[in-house]
Amino acid sequence: MKPNDVVSSLPNNPTPNTHASVDSAQQEQQAGLDFVRQVITDDLATGRAKQIVTRFPPEPNGYLHIGHVKAICLNFGVAEEFDGLCNLRFDDTNPDAEEQEYVDGIANDVKWLGFNWNGEPRYASGYFDQLYAWAVQLIEQGDAYVDLQSPEEIKLNRGSFVEPGKNSPYRDASIEENLTRFEKMRSGEFKEGEAVLRAKIDMASTNVHMRDPILYRVLHSEHHQTGDKWKIYPMYDYAHPLSDAIEGITHSLCTLEFQDHRPFYDWIVEKVKSKAVPHQYESSRLNVDYTITSKRKLRKLVEGGYVNGWDDPRMPTVVGMRRRGFTPEGLRDFCKRVGVSKTDGIVDVAMLEFCIRQSLENTAARGMAVLSPLKVTLTNLPEDMDLTHARHPNVDMGDRVIPLTKEIYIDRKDFEEVPPKGFKRLVPDGEVRLRHAYVIKCDEVIKDANGEVIELKCSIDPETLGKNPEGRKVKGVIHWVSATKGIPAEVRIYDRLFTEADPETGDDYLANLNPESLKIVQAVIEPALAQATPEDRFQFEREGYFVADQYDHSPEKPVFNRILDLKDSFKPEKK
Repeated sequence: MKPNDVVSSLPNNPTPNTHASVDSAQQEQQAGLDFVRQVITDDLATGRAKQIVTRFPPEPNGYLHIGHVKAICLNFGVAEEFDGLCNLRFDDTNPDAEEQEYVDGIANDVKWLGFNWNGEPRYASGYFDQLYAWAVQLIEQGDAYVDLQSPEEIKLNRGSFVEPGKNSPYRDASIEENLTRFEKMRSGEFKEGEAVLRAKIDMASTNVHMRDPILYRVLHSEHHQTGDKWKIYPMYDYAHPLSDAIEGITHSLCTLEFQDHRPFYDWIVEKVKSKAVPHQYESSRLNVDYTITSKRKLRKLVEGGYVNGWDDPRMPTVVGMRRRGFTPEGLRDFCKRVGVSKTDGIVDVAMLEFCIRQSLENTAARGMAVLSPLKVTLTNLPEDMDLTHARHPNVDMGDRVIPLTKEIYIDRKDFEEVPPKGFKRLVPDGEVRLRHAYVIKCDEVIKDANGEVIELKCSIDPETLGKNPEGRKVKGVIHWVSATKGIPAEVRIYDRLFTEADPETGDDYLANLNPESLKIVQAVIEPALAQATPEDRFQFEREGYFVADQYDHSPEKPVFNRILDLKDSFKPEKK
């Protein structure tokens, strides 16, 4: 195979483009487009690109998190908006850190978020033959050499931000010597760390990424896609731009930390003389307060038992947020509101919570659950009865049956013997309305030997079912559940994982873990809720939004996770 055979037949290869920069003032004036969409608009208008082709290129070495969600929404989003294509490509160049589990999980996450990729998933490993051929081409052109220095020597001779690097003593070896050594690398004759292939650029460059970066290293590891075929593996910075070129990517979108890598991205694409010339554009990554997205630190949380796995609902992973009950629509709305910029910043987590609540308002059915049960006996209820009420007040989701029985539970916080000022719930000799049912009056308070309230005796006003009482106002409304027909349920109350907006505050981020981030309570729910299927979402009236757990919930043993409470402190900007 010739080095350019792969790209020569690609359809719609764009005319080579130059990196565009849009002044921020102009950017705001041009139809409200962010700089990425403005670049794409200009490229289509001038014919520099005939069709937009983007890619989402995760490394399958871990679980996706909230930062990846923004990248997914951007790459797939602009492809949809401009009638283009978006590839899902696994940049799987490090077999020591990658697993098929992550490959499958990433694909599932992208689908769950509501996106479809172009064709079949792609793999950088699928291009290993072509990448090797290009590496040989670079050696033959005098643009690459095999370095036999030790890793420590290479690091030492690389220099620093204030000192230039030093040329390797192997830098000027002949092309024949380098081809022979590279073949020995491929055949496994070198041990790991004994030899690397480096680009020959400039060891005195002010950009340290251009100081003869490593292209290939020796790894005697089996690959989850290619098995034991290879004893050498390309570095990410080498494989990534060339994979973009092979796929005819027109706009390679990444985050700002890759800005200094762009000169090498352009250098390597130009050196292999690819007919498809992709270009890289950098924008800010997504940083959310009260959140950590470092894979290393997230792994420490998992392996240290601080959370219950990668899909713990307190984790910022996609699998964790899904199990928490966050919606794909809410996450996409959040990324849209955050937008695209060239300046890093920290986003208020309240904005994320606002978007999730917005997505739940008209999609989550209503139900009643008592999280801290206090028994109430309705002394004059003539007989048990079934009340029929809508599953949602504003959206047609059908009806549910709510059994009202002589014994019910109310939430313990809805009763006070000595009420604080402004308390509008149940008190001795006071009245409240049971949600969707009668007005009741507390006639008697029963306590145990320790003075703890264990039961209330209440009477109903039989004229108040579906209407207000005559001659008086009843301000309070409380929720309730039948004590005899209600269903016991485990309810997991999740809160933010960290107590500090910046979890890195102090010497150790683990010291900022929120000890109240998970509370498990034994609740009682109305029977209809027990029939939920995993991932069904509800608003437990007056309590918050909840989801039937993805794995643990069953009608026989209901388990619900709190998504968010009902409070919303975020104030969106007026449009």
